[in-house]
Amino acid sequence: MNIGLTGGIATGKSTVSRMLASRGAAVIDADVIAREIMEPGHPVLAAVRERFGPAVLHPDGTLDRKQLGEIVFSHPEERKALEALTHPAIRSEMKRRLDELEEADPQRLVVADIPLLYESGLDPLYEEIMVVYVPRALQLSRLILRDGLSREAAEQRLSAQMDIELKKERADILIDNSGGLEETERQIDVFWRDKGLR
Repeated sequence: MNIGLTGGIATGKSTVSRMLASRGAAVIDADVIAREIMEPGHPVLAAVRERFGPAVLHPDGTLDRKQLGEIVFSHPEERKALEALTHPAIRSEMKRRLDELEEADPQRLVVADIPLLYESGLDPLYEEIMVVYVPRALQLSRLILRDGLSREAAEQRLSAQMDIELKKERADILIDNSGGLEETERQIDVFWRDKGLR
């Protein structure tokens, strides 16, 4: 069985992902793959340098994430250009890993952790979609606190994603992460039991 796991920035998706993994799920993390394709020597990083210029690289050839972030979060058309370079490579690698894991153990839950799952139109690839939810005001305050951003910068990042309320409406499985960790664990236990997972 496979599910797509998504949410919004600072909703606690990584926490839920860890909870699922601790129960035996195999997790494929789109963010990890996104970092791998931005390593020096990878053709995607070369394409990003060509598109955005040498200023998005540190002198040692590694990606300057802060510099690239400033460009893409303040210009929606630049963000779309970046996504056109990175998304196909991420999608392809995720599919390869998903197929590999499902073939190795068809009974194991495989979780594809994808922040921009709906935005990228990937939801049809998964049997069900689990959304990790917190109300937008809480999402904003957590993001400011976590990343040390100004309110304006945090709002920009939230606006770059689909509104969390829309994701909530589209969820097959909803995990409300606005309470404490114990409450989130309880919801994961209910999900695990309802699916008859081992």
